[in-house]
Amino acid sequence: MTWPIAFALTQALEMPVYWWGTRTSELSVGKRLAAGFGASALTHPILWFVLYPVLIGPLGYWLFFVVGEALVVVMETLYLRAFGVKRPGLLALAANAFSAGVGLALASLLTG
Repeated sequence: MTWPIAFALTQALEMPVYWWGTRTSELSVGKRLAAGFGASALTHPILWFVLYPVLIGPLGYWLFFVVGEALVVVMETLYLRAFGVKRPGLLALAANAFSAGVGLALASLLTG
């Protein structure tokens, strides 16, 4: 899968989770959208273009997957906290677990 497709898929899956998860956070519509879109826009390129090339060799795919997703959740938690989002860690974990799970399912279906 190419990066633009993976990024678009990630946004399509995570944005609704972030939208729902920020509903009680007294944020304007614009800030809710920025919080949700920005979280993945910040971390997805880092995971894809920085962490993957550096970590995939020494760690192998599955350990890279766990370490990479954990780092993404931590980065997105800090990003969401800056917006004043309630329970940012739980929200980042939910959004990333959902998109990673769908991504793994799609990869399994496409590769057999």
